[in-house]
Amino acid sequence: MPSSRSDAPPATPPLIGLTTYAESARHGAWEEYAALLPMTYVTSVIRSGGCPVLLPPSPTGSATVLAVLDGLIITGGPDVDPNLYGAEPHAETDTPRLERDTWEIALCQLALSEDIPLLAICRGLQILNVALGGTLHQHLPDVTGTDGHREVVGQMSTTRIQLDPESSCGSILGSETWGLCHHHQAIDRLAPGMQAVGFAADGTVEAAELRGYEFALGVQWHPEDSPEDDRLFRSLIAAAAKYRAKRPR
Repeated sequence: MPSSRSDAPPATPPLIGLTTYAESARHGAWEEYAALLPMTYVTSVIRSGGCPVLLPPSPTGSATVLAVLDGLIITGGPDVDPNLYGAEPHAETDTPRLERDTWEIALCQLALSEDIPLLAICRGLQILNVALGGTLHQHLPDVTGTDGHREVVGQMSTTRIQLDPESSCGSILGSETWGLCHHHQAIDRLAPGMQAVGFAADGTVEAAELRGYEFALGVQWHPEDSPEDDRLFRSLIAAAAKYRAKRPR
C-alpha cells in the first residue's frame, strides 16, 4: 500500500549511495565491462526525496566515498562468493564477483561504524549478513523443497511476509507485507547482532536488522520494483537527512 507519511522530503536532497553491478553489457554498438544498475533503484531514491550517487566496485576508497554520503543502499545482484563465509560452492551458485563482494562488505562495515543509514536489498541483505560473520543457504529449494522465491528466472515472484511489529521494519511496513522476490539464496546463520524480523510462510528470513543504529536493515525482496510503495526508501532518506544534519562538516 502507498506511504501514509505526511512529512515532505528535505529541501536539499540527502546523498544516497547505491552500489552497482560490474557486468558485461551492451549499449549501442558496444559490448564491454560496465558499472550498471537498474533505473528502478535510481527512480525510487529520487521519488522519495534523495539524490542518487552510483558506487561502482572499487578496491579502495570506501572511507572517502562514505565521508560525503548521507545514506547507503546495498543493491541486489549475483550470489555472494561462498568462500567468504567458509562454504564450498554449490552447483547452483553463481560465478563469484569477488571485487564487488569485497567492496560492498567494506562499505557495510564502515557504514555501520559511522552509523550511516543503511538499507540492504536482496543480495544486499546477504552481503550484510556475511560482512558481520553470518552464513547463507546457497540454494533454497534444497531447504524449502520448492522454487517459490524464484519460480521463473527473470520474473519476480510475489511473497507474503510476516513482520515483527516491534521491529524497525515492522514500524515502517506493519505486521504484514507483500514483496516481489527473485532469489534462490537466503540467510542461514544470522551474524552476531543481526535479528530476523520478517519471514515467508516457509520460514525463509525475508527481513533482518541491527538494533542500536539510526537505520540499519535489510529485506530479501525488491521494494524498488513496487513504485506504489516507497515507505522503505522514504524512511531511509528521512534517517539520512537526520544524519546529514548532525554530521561534522
